[in-house]
Amino acid sequence: MAAAVNGTAPIEPPSELYQGRRAALPLDIVVVGCGLGGLAAAFCLAMAGHKVTILESVATIGEIGAGISLTPNVTRLLIRWGLEKRLNEVAVKPEAQTLRRWCTGETLSWIQWGDSMAQKYGAPPYHIHRADLHRMLYDLAEPHVNIRTNCRVVSMNPSIPTLMLRSGEVVHADLVIGADGLKSTSRHFVVGKPDEPRFTGDAAYRAVLPTELLLADPDLRSLVETPEMTTWLGPQRHIVAYNIVRIPLSLFFPAFPPDRIENRAKEEYNIAMCYTDRDPPEELWRIDESADRMKEVFVGWEPRIQKLLSLIPSTLKWKLMDRAPLETWIHEDDKLVLLGDACHPMLPYAGQGAAMAIEDATVLGSLFSRLSCRAQIAPLLHAYEAIRYERATNTQTFSRLNKATLHLPDGLEQEQRDGKMRAAMEDALKKTHDEVLVGSTDTNTNGNTSQWNNEKKIAIQYGYDADEEVEKWWHQHGESEIGPLRAPAMS
Repeated sequence: MAAAVNGTAPIEPPSELYQGRRAALPLDIVVVGCGLGGLAAAFCLAMAGHKVTILESVATIGEIGAGISLTPNVTRLLIRWGLEKRLNEVAVKPEAQTLRRWCTGETLSWIQWGDSMAQKYGAPPYHIHRADLHRMLYDLAEPHVNIRTNCRVVSMNPSIPTLMLRSGEVVHADLVIGADGLKSTSRHFVVGKPDEPRFTGDAAYRAVLPTELLLADPDLRSLVETPEMTTWLGPQRHIVAYNIVRIPLSLFFPAFPPDRIENRAKEEYNIAMCYTDRDPPEELWRIDESADRMKEVFVGWEPRIQKLLSLIPSTLKWKLMDRAPLETWIHEDDKLVLLGDACHPMLPYAGQGAAMAIEDATVLGSLFSRLSCRAQIAPLLHAYEAIRYERATNTQTFSRLNKATLHLPDGLEQEQRDGKMRAAMEDALKKTHDEVLVGSTDTNTNGNTSQWNNEKKIAIQYGYDADEEVEKWWHQHGESEIGPLRAPAMS
């Protein structure tokens, strides 16, 4: 069992994954990128029996991002990997999601999460700072893989495959996993030409506040006393906010520069503000922005929003970039494959970016735990794409639909949306309190156009189990199509 790190819960990785199955033919695999998807892929492939090296471009791994929401489709995997104790220490379990009107704060929708979601979908939701999740996956993967920093890939021959680093070093591999994010270099080699993301016309401000500031204000106290995700819906913009917990960076990365270490072992309040951006698209993707400019975007929003924004001294602004779905995630010579944002970037309107990358990693690991000969490499890569392509593409669509619902201008369509949300909330509250009204209308919400209140759509998204999907695919296709390619047993 791994030892606890300065008071943090120990990571207890499973002694085995994939029902104890490990590849009969271990490969030398290079993962490009040490983000969430890269670390998850490296861990899964190492547990499948392969030798894995991560090439990360930056010299020092540091703190990036803000809060993210983890839904049951990804938390079930993290728990399966032995991360439940760490999650319970550094993350918050939200009890509900509340949607509010931008100008009045009126509650439009309330959806129970917490234990109810865990019972429905087999795992709980969490809110966590991205840096804490990254450190968790780093701690999980590091004992099993070779993590090389300051190794920027500048060129690649995916037919061999080899990778040329900025230092001039040439790295050889049997298989390359391109997990290098939205600005992926690996993607260029799959597409066959430079392929840049496009600006969506939207941007996001992100900020993190000490919870104690909200507790000191009677009007804001309720936002943090009960851990919920609160979303305010407005014309061409929305705000989402929730509690997160932070742990001191030095506990995980002792070599991190001391002048950048902050004491974060306390609760904080994460705020993300998305809006239609009028600035020219050629600006940097991420820039420091003045708080005054941020406040101008949300003039006229309800008093609690004005108080929250007044507590933010400065903020970061992200341009929201997107890509159209690729025809394939696999290079034509079947020795390079993409994962996560490198092939299917997710806009933030459904909170599924990290989940999709970690699901990808799980599927790759499970499939390649079955590898016994080189003839199986190509069909296993195409099996990965077959299992994941529709799921990832549908989730991209799900996220874009959420944006349209969140950002409706005031008017008839917005009033209809709000009415449906209120009706669904009333039904949910009746169910929660076991109220049965004689003669009430059918409370089934499967046909509700709101993404949040459509139980069928939510079940598809959150009930997904990447490990089970691989087992299902293998029994339906793999045993007959890929299994016979295995090397003959030695007599």
